[in-house]
This record gives sequence, structure tokens and C-alpha cells, in this order.
Amino acid sequence: MKKVSFAEFGGPDVLHLLDAEEPHAGPGRIRIAVRAAGVNPVDWRIREGQKLSAHPIELPAGVGLDAAGVVDEVGEGVEGVEVGDHVFGEGWDTYAEFAVMSAWARMPEGLSFEEAAGYPSVVETALRIIREVGVQPGQTLLVSGASGGVGSAVLQIARDRGIAVIGTGGAANQDYLRGLGALATTYGEGWVERVRGLGRVDAALDLAGSGVIRELVELTGDPRKVVSIADLGAPDLGVRFSGTAGSVPDALVEAADLIARGRLHIPIEKSYTLAEAAAAHVDSRAGHTRGRRVILI
Repeated sequence: MKKVSFAEFGGPDVLHLLDAEEPHAGPGRIRIAVRAAGVNPVDWRIREGQKLSAHPIELPAGVGLDAAGVVDEVGEGVEGVEVGDHVFGEGWDTYAEFAVMSAWARMPEGLSFEEAAGYPSVVETALRIIREVGVQPGQTLLVSGASGGVGSAVLQIARDRGIAVIGTGGAANQDYLRGLGALATTYGEGWVERVRGLGRVDAALDLAGSGVIRELVELTGDPRKVVSIADLGAPDLGVRFSGTAGSVPDALVEAADLIARGRLHIPIEKSYTLAEAAAAHVDSRAGHTRGRRVILI
């Protein structure tokens, strides 16, 4: 099978499309014929060699955590899923023609593989950080870097829970953020005052790692009311860095429910082939994404 792999940490040029042995589903796992794989910042962070305790790896290594596809092997002890089912979820080395999945759910009716592949880690992360920051219905959540996949999910999930949202993003994404129910403003000089002009901030999330932790603490008045998924230096300022996933199966169930109810939709900004994995990482790392990026197999 074809698989994207890297033998050393480094830039996108370390990624190579290789012929590899097919993986197989062990106990408690399934294997899917991958139709699409999600592209997430954690993918290139791992490739660069960033120290992410939740994702220790040994080289050479494959790439990718999220995928959607067709079940073609069911491991011992697995119930409720059969060969031929269409599922989305999280696994290992998903930039490949076949991947073993550790968590999965049936795809909601009417959702394409391309759409489904971008949801698993994005929704799990969004649910986790909303919970960790402790924001409650009736309060206001500030989301810094709100137009990407996680930000898009956070805005919609928060709104579904009765939480008001303020989102910062690039000038080109202001209408997009407003369309997700957020009060929107741009980053750049004067952004703190612009946020203050939109109202009280009860809690804040840093999704872009753009060096705004101090300002988020200033706006909320308490470092315990700020959570970052992108700034490894956040703990130095008393702010929680969230990098360890919670229950992915539970997140998939909630994602499927939100999608089925029409409460969650994240557009796909761009799709790539396996051979274009390096380009996908370059684009993801550059930021300014509106929605998600996926690799089609």
C-alpha cells in the first residue's frame, strides 16, 4: 500500500510517499480502507519533533490521526461495526491507503468521506477545551484564532450551549466568523481594545499560538480562565496548555449528533493527494485556514 512516512524530524521535505506493508486490526481495533484523512497542526508538530507527550513516536513513522473510510477488518472483541460500514474516527498513520483505528463512529447520513475526515480531532479538541476553560451558558468566550477547524467547532458548539462567542481572525474571515454566530474582530494593533468594545470576556482560548497569552489573561482577569492548545510557553504565565485528548469515542458520538442536528458544519478549505502531503503541512503551518484541510486517497 501507499503511505506517507518520515525517517527524521524536520521540515515538510522529510515526508515521503512510500510502499509499505499493510497494517492489520488487532484486538479492540478495526482497519479501514482510507478514503480521506484529516490534516491537523499536531501532524506537522510531530513531524518537526516537538515534544508532545500525548504522541510519543519512534522513527521511521507514519503521519496522521484522523480518517474516514470503509471498514475492511474487524479485530477480536469489537462489536457494533461490520465490514463495509462507513466510519470516521481516530487512529494511526492515516495518510495511507489502509489504517488501523482506535476510536470510530458511523458517519452521519449524507456526510461525504472528505467532510467526515476533518471532524474527529477537531471536535474532540473543541469539546475538551470548552470543558477545561470552565465557561458556562450565559457567559462570553473569546476565541483567538477562531477561523480554523478547532475554532469553527468551538464557536458552533459554544453557541449550541448558550455561550456567547467573540472570535478574532484575519480580515478576510470576518464574515465567516459572523456567519458562525460570533462577534468578530481582527487581530493586529489595537485588537485588545476592539475586543473590549465588544463586551465582557469571561474566558478565553488561544488556538493560534500567536503570542497573545498575556493579553488573554488581561482580558479575562485570571490565568485560570485561559486555555491554549498552541503556545507551549503558556504554563510559564500560569495558563493551562491542553495537549492530551479526552474520550475520542464520546467526542465522535457528540460530533455525529451535532452534525445530524445541523448544529455543526465546518467547510473544507482545500483537499490534497497523498503525494501532496508536504504541501498540506506547509499550508496548515502557515495558518489563516478557514475550516479544515484533508487528504483524499
